[in-house]
Amino acid sequence: MKQPKRTTPPDSNLRQVNEVERLEALHSYQILDTDPEQVFTDLAQLSAFICGTPMSLVSLIDGERQWFKANVGMEAKETPREHAFCQYAMRATDVYEVYDATTDERFANNPLVTGEPNIRFYAGAPLLTPEGQPLGTLCALDTVPRELSSDQREALRILARQVMAHLELRRIRLQLEDERQKLDGVLRMANNAGDALYANNRTEIFVKQDQRLVRVATADLQYVEALGDYVNLHTTRERLTVYGTMKDLETKLPVRDFARVHRKYIVRLDRIVSIEADVALLDGVRDATLTRTPVRVPIGSSYKAGLLGRLNLV
Repeated sequence: MKQPKRTTPPDSNLRQVNEVERLEALHSYQILDTDPEQVFTDLAQLSAFICGTPMSLVSLIDGERQWFKANVGMEAKETPREHAFCQYAMRATDVYEVYDATTDERFANNPLVTGEPNIRFYAGAPLLTPEGQPLGTLCALDTVPRELSSDQREALRILARQVMAHLELRRIRLQLEDERQKLDGVLRMANNAGDALYANNRTEIFVKQDQRLVRVATADLQYVEALGDYVNLHTTRERLTVYGTMKDLETKLPVRDFARVHRKYIVRLDRIVSIEADVALLDGVRDATLTRTPVRVPIGSSYKAGLLGRLNLV
């Protein structure tokens, strides 16, 4: 005796879903509008072979559309959500079948039924996250009414789980890449901070003089003076001239000990004896009579406030 055809499950049999949480779960996979990937196309093709249908889709339901990650036998990349069979199927507790869409009042006037691709048969297995949120379906479609066998339904369930497994792997891979980039950023920040800390605690610099490198203790520096393409380093004992810029030299001096007081001058703070108007008097070098001659360094108007802020004013 021939078994009667099963009827499409009524809406009352479909699960209720929190749409906000569902969409949040969907978007966490960062899959929408991405390029085709062979693994999903292969699974869609396999579902078409097993179900004996000319069309198969990996369909994801967004807020206002259904979008196809994999598409076998259809040209469209997406359709409006209100036309989607999958918006029902993703909430089903099992494979959702529409045996003849022209006889179902929910689908009879659907543009996908009355026009291309002239859907008559639909079978979709929900794509469920580990938390049970439905994202869409793996579905098989035909242009003639039909019914799946129990083996075909089981195969569609298995393939849907495989689609979901690959979506999970893809999400984990993206998360790992994101974590790697964050870790790289933290390491760069740590390295930069370490470099800055090291630079700020340097007690000496090396200066190239006549094909040799001369070590200069930063504690011996009084001030630095720009002179065209060269920079003069005035120490307590001598003047050294190097090719370079003030900006380059600033990065090599400990920030806590030196201050830019003029576009042409950098001074060591503990060498400042007094400030008179727009001039800083620096502790001079002892001469033969053991007296000190103060060194006068101009202070630029745009640097003065910053300099005063570095000093312990009473």
